[in-house]
Amino acid sequence: MEYMTANQASKKWNISQRRVQILCSEGRIPGVFKLGEAWAIPANTQKPEDKRRKDETNNEKV
Repeated sequence: MEYMTANQASKKWNISQRRVQILCSEGRIPGVFKLGEAWAIPANTQKPEDKRRKDETNNEKV
């Protein structure tokens, strides 16, 4: 299996490196582990959904 760093993931997913590190530390990326100070992220992993954003399609008022 191939792995990428937080820096590589940040470029691939178009988010900051710090945000990738936070996602890793929160356990939101499956299969991730730490090698010393660096995160090893499976290369085929998709960007996790951003839970900070509301679902725009489900904003109906009841």
